[in-house]
Amino acid sequence: MNGAFPIRILHVVGAMNRAGTETMLMNIYRNIDRNKVQFDFISYKPDSDYDKEIKRLGGRIIKLSKTQSIKEIYYAIKKYGPYYAVHSHTMFHCGVVNVAAKLAGVKVRISHAHTTQDRSDTLIRKLYIKSMRFIINALSTKLLACSNEAGRYLFGEKVLNNSKFTFFPNLIDYSKFLKQQRKKINKFKEEQGLLNSIVIGHVGRFIEAKNHQFMLDIIEHVLKKNNKFKLLLVGDGDLRPQTEKSARQKGLYDNVKFVGMRSDIPVVLQSMDLFIFPSIHEGLGLVLLEAQASGLPCIVSESIQPEADLNIGLFTRISLADGAEVWADKVLELVGKKENNVDRIINSFETSGYSLQAGILKLMGIYNMSEGI
Repeated sequence: MNGAFPIRILHVVGAMNRAGTETMLMNIYRNIDRNKVQFDFISYKPDSDYDKEIKRLGGRIIKLSKTQSIKEIYYAIKKYGPYYAVHSHTMFHCGVVNVAAKLAGVKVRISHAHTTQDRSDTLIRKLYIKSMRFIINALSTKLLACSNEAGRYLFGEKVLNNSKFTFFPNLIDYSKFLKQQRKKINKFKEEQGLLNSIVIGHVGRFIEAKNHQFMLDIIEHVLKKNNKFKLLLVGDGDLRPQTEKSARQKGLYDNVKFVGMRSDIPVVLQSMDLFIFPSIHEGLGLVLLEAQASGLPCIVSESIQPEADLNIGLFTRISLADGAEVWADKVLELVGKKENNVDRIINSFETSGYSLQAGILKLMGIYNMSEGI
């Protein structure tokens, strides 16, 4: 480092919306010493949820076109830099970012794996993946992943033996989720028609991977045995209209609450009695850490990585192949089994390495600038 502050790190993302990776980055960004380290973000959408906050914290949002080309990223780095590090979170597109960063003279180039599956398996896509994986491994100075499986998927099967590879846990400020004022919880439940209901919850984008149709099947089976249940779905996305239509067709609409994007997730989670996460594929699932911090029993699919389990007895894995009725039976079994021992939850975060401060220290070490926090 040259001693000039603040040192700038460029994060390359799709858009800074309220999704897992982006929320983790904001958790980190809010808690670093921004007089010494500043984050900028390349984004490919005109407006995103966190844009205003980033600007308020001193960061810059660099809006690029959807072409996502080497040339475009190179010129952005040269225009807004110098950057001490470029940290990419865009799957195999990390290869494009690495080429641009290398050409621009950035010495610390980081590729970060956040998921375990790609969107297609066409021949052209397979060729693209193979070439990008080669470039990522050749040009990245560090390879990070939220789980070993995510690392294998993006970087290749042998990555765990690569000296560049580091497991980097998803980070949350867990203290925000431990307890909430009962008045706020009751107000939210009253607004959403959830008072006197048993609430099964989910937080996630309405995309195919999150498997919302399966959630409707689960609540349908649950209601056959107990009509006091309601399903609370938090988030937005392309498949929300289709999911709402399906809920109406199934006669479930009065028992399924669609509340859209929320900024008060700690309150929302504390309003739930149980959390379900039947993803078809997933990197780790940041919201699962938030749910466990809230003391919620979590029922998850086999695609959820073991690193997401905080080992406090709140994690139950069931195969999607077992069907919605088996999931429904497990929901009925686990309701009423929230963890109310806050000290136990805190200890699980601290010992597992998911605490925010430990993660920030680790990240600054990865950037080779531990004194910069």
